[in-house]
Amino acid sequence: MAKFPGAATFVPDTLDLAELATSARECRGCDLWEPAEHVVFGAGSAGARMMLVGEQPGDQEDRRAAPFVGPAGILLNRALAQADIDRDVTYVTNAVKHFKFARGSGPRRIHQKPLRSEVTACHPWLQAELRAVDPEVVVLLGATAAQALLGPSFRIGTGRGEVLTLGDAKAVATVHPSAVLRTDDAERDAAFDGLVADLRVAAGLLR
Repeated sequence: MAKFPGAATFVPDTLDLAELATSARECRGCDLWEPAEHVVFGAGSAGARMMLVGEQPGDQEDRRAAPFVGPAGILLNRALAQADIDRDVTYVTNAVKHFKFARGSGPRRIHQKPLRSEVTACHPWLQAELRAVDPEVVVLLGATAAQALLGPSFRIGTGRGEVLTLGDAKAVATVHPSAVLRTDDAERDAAFDGLVADLRVAAGLLR
């Protein structure tokens, strides 16, 4: 047996999100589990009509074991509100369930983009969440999430905001909220407005 066999070994055959989340704590499918403080599983309603998928947990998410609770999550909440989407009736998760980081000076942990192999290793968890929630609309936040579900050739720059097909669901890809935060001050409002516009496309698919 390989040292890191991928998550499929650890995913139970169930549609119960609570059971999936509990099992995810024991996942050793790739090497990201060891330095991270927590596994960060998805959160939200099992019957959510909309699922939002990001890249991976950040520093705050890892410390609190909850998705989108750091600065990017705060910005996402503001964008969802402007797009008339109630986050309380969505399900939010990430393509990768552990925080990948490098150590900076002092206690600072610096985000690192997960490898394609790490996204692939974690993919069975995301597939299990999709089966359990069975959303009508999936919003893909950033390139990692989009490529995890639409294939490695997908490009946010050319495909964002379009209505795409993902199995029985519709999908809309857009930028990750952290990308808006990294935008220069002079262009940040426009970047935020673009995120809101894409979310409004997704919201329109529910009406």
